[in-house]
Amino acid sequence: MARGCHSGPVTLTLLDWRRRTAALYSAARAAADPEAGWRTWRDGRDELFAGHPDSPLDAARRETFDGLPFLPYDPALRFEPALEPAGTARLEVPTAADGNVPLERIGAVTLPRLGRLDVWWVALYGGGVFVPLRDGTAGQGTYGGGRYLLDTVKGADLGSANGRLVVDLNFAYHPSCAYDPRWSCPLAPEGNRIEAPVAAGEQLPPGGWYS
Repeated sequence: MARGCHSGPVTLTLLDWRRRTAALYSAARAAADPEAGWRTWRDGRDELFAGHPDSPLDAARRETFDGLPFLPYDPALRFEPALEPAGTARLEVPTAADGNVPLERIGAVTLPRLGRLDVWWVALYGGGVFVPLRDGTAGQGTYGGGRYLLDTVKGADLGSANGRLVVDLNFAYHPSCAYDPRWSCPLAPEGNRIEAPVAAGEQLPPGGWYS
């Protein structure tokens, strides 16, 4: 989950959710085969959504839940782009639960055939890299506000080396506000919106998660 997505009282169950999420990404980074790491991550997310007390799904949805819908893994949508210079920018992204979340642009990455995405730093205690994505499928097969690729504050980290980030679009996932309107999440700003459709990652079920 991304920063600003928690709703309600904070308990140690949320700490457990964070630990387990971070462990799933650690397993994905350690996997020799990226697709095998993705499958481990997917299976673990399904388990968390189905039974964890901090699942973003409400009780009724959990009773009928049989897995998050994803498109098949496409190795051509895994990239290791260099972090490119980008002009200084700062955003104050409003959320209902956490007030304004400050984001500072630290660079950008170019994804072949798709476009350029800004890379943000969450400028709060501890900080972290944040890369949301709103592509041409938004509002149709995926959530209208976009999806997240990286959110290292919450453990969503696929790795980096030598000035390059691992950006795997197969790991694109929905923020918690896609599942229930009680959640409030930072959405993709202008520099993280591309017109090209990304046929990968988490999808919406028919009719969405709520109406």
